[in-house]
Amino acid sequence: MFTLGKNKNFRLKDIDAGHHKVTYKGVPAIKCPFDYVLYQMIIAELQPDLIIEIGTNKGGSALYLGDLLELNGKGTIHTIDLPENKESEMLHRHPRIRIFKNGFDKYDTSLLANYKTIMVIEDGSHMYEDVAATLHRFAPFVSSGSYFIVEDGIVDDLGVAASYNGGPQKAIREFLAANSNFITDRKWCDFFGPNATFNVNGYLKRIS
Repeated sequence: MFTLGKNKNFRLKDIDAGHHKVTYKGVPAIKCPFDYVLYQMIIAELQPDLIIEIGTNKGGSALYLGDLLELNGKGTIHTIDLPENKESEMLHRHPRIRIFKNGFDKYDTSLLANYKTIMVIEDGSHMYEDVAATLHRFAPFVSSGSYFIVEDGIVDDLGVAASYNGGPQKAIREFLAANSNFITDRKWCDFFGPNATFNVNGYLKRIS
């Protein structure tokens, strides 16, 4: 439970309901406001040449990230989803967004050779198997000092992790146990308080 001011309590389920209604430029974005703030700080600090976003949906998040890159004056976002996804047409007109619609497993990783600083965001199905597969496939391309951000580990706190076969946090635990070159960066996970983020334990930093 979040408490702000005298007798004002904010329940996690209410914040979850609200985050499903968040838009950016009128396009559904479905992001916790805490994480929106963290993203703009990470991108300003990291200055990535490429962001890979797994899970486009309608594209509000991709538009937001693309605009942050535009403000930096550098960088591209590759947003990946499935052929049946119907993203906003605004994505097709953005100079820093490229859309890939054959799923993460068919994304051509040879495209990554020309990028120095690469950051990855996993915001797909949140199913344990898919998160584990994207970590395995894309983590090797994350540059040292950059991030693989696994979204929505909050499903554990919402009590619905079983619906995702264990969900993102199960995949994170297994990945970190097998990959000593990544750590959970507490700077971002705990920025607003211990794991006051929807990406619980999910800001994974490559340290070597």
